[in-house]
Amino acid sequence: MSGGSSARGRVEVFDLVRGLAVVSMVLFHLCYDLRFIVGVPLDWFSGTLREAWRCSISWSFVFVAGCMCPLSRDNLRRALRYGAVALAIWVVTSVAAVDTPISFGIIYCMAACTLVAWALGRAGLMPRGRVAAACLFVAFLALQDLASGRVGLGPLVLDVPARLYQTPWLSWLGLPGPGFSSGDYYPLLPYLALFLAGAALGERWARGGYPAWARSARVAPLNLIGRHALAVYVAHQPVILGASLLAGTALGRV
Repeated sequence: MSGGSSARGRVEVFDLVRGLAVVSMVLFHLCYDLRFIVGVPLDWFSGTLREAWRCSISWSFVFVAGCMCPLSRDNLRRALRYGAVALAIWVVTSVAAVDTPISFGIIYCMAACTLVAWALGRAGLMPRGRVAAACLFVAFLALQDLASGRVGLGPLVLDVPARLYQTPWLSWLGLPGPGFSSGDYYPLLPYLALFLAGAALGERWARGGYPAWARSARVAPLNLIGRHALAVYVAHQPVILGASLLAGTALGRV
């Protein structure tokens, strides 16, 4: 959620996409707070629509973060910064206890994926090119139900050994243990595959050069928000939660 410049200037399209995702995220969380915390009857905010909306936000964040890996001056520092924010979010949500505390949420996912990408880069094993990106994206889709004990696509589905879910120590990986819960769960798998798919394309674009439209894609307010996506993420939930509770009080629902 940070970075986006190259040796020849900033790649504006990344800020634009992140800005759109941030605005969508704020609206999504506003609807969530109004329905599940305040009790406003937003019946449409459920099922497939809600899940598709959630995926459109989180997948955009993870994929773009992967694309930007080759543009980062220091991916290790970037991973540690994400990790510190993820730890702070876990502490605050555990203490506040307004909703289920966030363990291994989207910022943790950014930290873990960036750390793996840094290690792969140091070892000279970073995936590159469109074929690698396509294979990684298929792997990402195949791992969508890993937390539920299944992997595969279509009729080719396998059950993951149940014993892997009987320990509390693998939830970070994507194998939630007994009694695990989180208000926002984005483990290393399957999201590392999506992150690395973006990194594979990012490596190709960084070597071959970005097209002019990608460098100049700009809608000023959205690009500004996208450039400060991490700060907005940290600040937005307390603000909209407070606003939702005030609205609920005014409506007699809190």
